[in-house]
Amino acid sequence: MTGANIRTQSPLIRGINDSAAVWTEMWNKQTNLGIYPYYMFVERDTGAHDYFSVPLARAWEIFTDAQSAASGLARTARGPSMSTGPGKIAIQGISEIPAGDGKGLQKVFNLKFLQARNPAWTKVPFYAKFDPKATWFSDLKPAFGGDKFFFEQEYEDQIKSNSSGSSGQMDFSHPKCGCT
Repeated sequence: MTGANIRTQSPLIRGINDSAAVWTEMWNKQTNLGIYPYYMFVERDTGAHDYFSVPLARAWEIFTDAQSAASGLARTARGPSMSTGPGKIAIQGISEIPAGDGKGLQKVFNLKFLQARNPAWTKVPFYAKFDPKATWFSDLKPAFGGDKFFFEQEYEDQIKSNSSGSSGQMDFSHPKCGCT
């Protein structure tokens, strides 16, 4: 032992590790080695994404099934998460919520920022319309009839006003999202 804490993150890849049994075994082995499972992340929407991607609904199912079967010490992983421009977004669940018109239920993805360009965004859960074919955040639309997710306008403004700086150089002393 070095005294260092080692954490792992792994991509979810169709045809390679897209089963709960594989993730459960991996997380349990990592824990037995003193390594902490940290993230299950969704394959980015680049390169061979079409070949290796897993639908987000299936990713959530794999994640929850793997966590429920893993030992308690191996349940430290977060996810499934996507590293997007605005920040790291995790699927927190799939729910059915009463539709705004009072006629039935609307199925939604429950989402949350784990890290964000504006740290205040991490305090706000948000919802996307359920799409069984969606494999990346850009495939999702806001639930409940919204045109944009709560952070999108601020993110677009940040990109325009900070075109030469990194996310670490952005000024968040006056958050615009109303989520403080």
